[in-house]
Amino acid sequence: MSDAKPRSKPADGIKPRGTPEPRRGKARPTKSRDAKSHDEAPREKKPHEKEASTVEAAASEVVGETPPPPEAVEPDPQLTAEEAEQARKKYLLKRFWISGRGYWGRHGDKLAWPLTIGLLILIGVNVGFQYGINVWNRAIFDAIEKRDAHTVYFLSAVFVPLVLGSISLVVAQVYLRMTMQRRWRSWLTTSVIARWLANGRYYQLNLVKGDHQNPEARLSEDLRVATESPVDFVAGVIVATLSASTFIVVLWTIGGALSFTLGGSTFTVPGFLVITAVVYAAITSTSMFVIGRDFVQLSEKKNQAEAEFRYVLTRVRENGESIALLGGEEEESNGIHKTFAGALKQWARLTGQHMRTAVVSQGSSLFAPVVPVLLCAPKFLEGSMTLGQVMQAASAFAIVQGAFSWLVDNYPRLADWNASARRIASLMMSLDGLERAEQSDDLGRIKHGETKGDAMLSLDELSVTLDDGTSVVKETEVVIEPGERVLVSGESGSGKSTLVRAIAGLWPWGSGSVNFHPDRRLFMLPQRPYIPSGTLRRAVAYPAAADNWTIKQIKAALDRVGLGYLTDRIKEEAPWDQTLSGGEKQRLAFARLLLHRPDIVVLDEATSALDEKSQDTMMATVIRELPDITIVSVAHRAELEAFHSRKITLERREGGAKLVSDINLVPRKRKQNLLTRALWGSRIERSRKLE
Repeated sequence: MSDAKPRSKPADGIKPRGTPEPRRGKARPTKSRDAKSHDEAPREKKPHEKEASTVEAAASEVVGETPPPPEAVEPDPQLTAEEAEQARKKYLLKRFWISGRGYWGRHGDKLAWPLTIGLLILIGVNVGFQYGINVWNRAIFDAIEKRDAHTVYFLSAVFVPLVLGSISLVVAQVYLRMTMQRRWRSWLTTSVIARWLANGRYYQLNLVKGDHQNPEARLSEDLRVATESPVDFVAGVIVATLSASTFIVVLWTIGGALSFTLGGSTFTVPGFLVITAVVYAAITSTSMFVIGRDFVQLSEKKNQAEAEFRYVLTRVRENGESIALLGGEEEESNGIHKTFAGALKQWARLTGQHMRTAVVSQGSSLFAPVVPVLLCAPKFLEGSMTLGQVMQAASAFAIVQGAFSWLVDNYPRLADWNASARRIASLMMSLDGLERAEQSDDLGRIKHGETKGDAMLSLDELSVTLDDGTSVVKETEVVIEPGERVLVSGESGSGKSTLVRAIAGLWPWGSGSVNFHPDRRLFMLPQRPYIPSGTLRRAVAYPAAADNWTIKQIKAALDRVGLGYLTDRIKEEAPWDQTLSGGEKQRLAFARLLLHRPDIVVLDEATSALDEKSQDTMMATVIRELPDITIVSVAHRAELEAFHSRKITLERREGGAKLVSDINLVPRKRKQNLLTRALWGSRIERSRKLE
């Protein structure tokens, strides 16, 4: 198999593997897809399945539409490396908002604006209730100072509806805010995942360079933070602005001017409480900015370290059998501890930042209630302010100070959002590059079309290259007729598997075209079959739904491939990917083939884990059950020649692998207009050999 590794530039035109696309023709009607056995009645959904359906419905309540990628932004070549990095980080936030704001756009969520407007109204009304409670504070303490029992009792009764109203408004705010966050996350997640899965980009990201490592962590945790925090921030800023505006007026009205004598001169400070509140907030905010200037960078590093730690643990779980067989626990433990130590180191650095900011925030919260009382004390003692006015001023000062200090208290969360938004934006930018490449003619890419006449598959002037233009397989022309069984052979590294990926539409780089018959279906059997989670029935039916075939039909398919001993466990949910051996997984893949009954199948080392006898049995079963199927096999074993009618050999050479022979293994009449033409140009002889 070829292990030629692509390099850096974005790729294009990748088509997903698996089930055939509409352009390749409709599925051949088969009885197994539509018929149900008489002994199996339609089953009712179990309670847990109904619950799962409800969860799925809730998760998909908002469907995101995929916007076109923004224009590519190239850094100014005159910038230094540090300046270019700062410009990139700034653009990442802009890139997040390019997609994120679409939630409120024409193709966004229909409830986006109602939720937003409703939240704004509730915030305004709640500030009004805060003002009412502030006025109540003045009235109750004035009544207490005057020993007016009737007024005290009346105000005590009024306090209950004020509190209930404020609580109700806060609860309603929480509902609208969290509903907006949930729906925005759903909309944007659906949109990004749709782009990630389209045209095999999830696979192609592994082939190109870029800041998109651990996309699963970015799509789950980072995107959650990136959509939750902005709603909290905007709501917080609006609350802070309205509260500050309202209660600054209260402070100015109640406090009035403060006069004092200094050096024989009298000075008057108008609105002294307001000025004090502003100066106090400026000191605390400036202190927070100075102390927490590294918060964003540390949050980014912490999130990346956590993602790497999760990735290492996932790798151990996915490759548990190989690690256990090789006895690699100690080495894996060292790797896990090293990665975890990196995460702990970043947490320790972030802890230092939190400790420094805690000094400012805690000091501010302790001083804020005391400062206005001390400032108002002279006026109260001289009789120009009542006790109620002092308490109202203290309450208003605390609210204004809280509004001004909102950024101080939320700076760590702002830094965390900054880091998460940049990480999800980095993934978006990588997807942008892939999508632009698909729409551009600047990079050479393989085309996919339809064959003419009866040909099942044709490779027309096909060249397969790396993304930097390095040739892997040089231009060739091959035509495969219906019912042919073609074996592609060659030494390791000659480009066989790369050629298979190009045929499947997963490898975009190159030139020429891969063409399929418009009314036929393609099916792929890779060397390492994918086994989804869930029941064995689902694993056998994949990539179709498990209930496309009856239990009886799936059992019959398992029997034909030598897995009859598993039929009693067909409804069992188990970690089948870890339970089945490599040979059992390949047998299961052949069971899928018998169920799906495609017109053309590509076998990429699909029998490599089977012994020779099992391999012969498996190939004979396929030919017997699907006599008209067209087979393209990539394999090393010479024994497979007995099951093929034609053999194509690739040979690795400088400048790219070449097709050096095309042999008929079984004598047969062939249409002259479908014979393989000159493979490498007019100067190279055909090496076709007929038996």
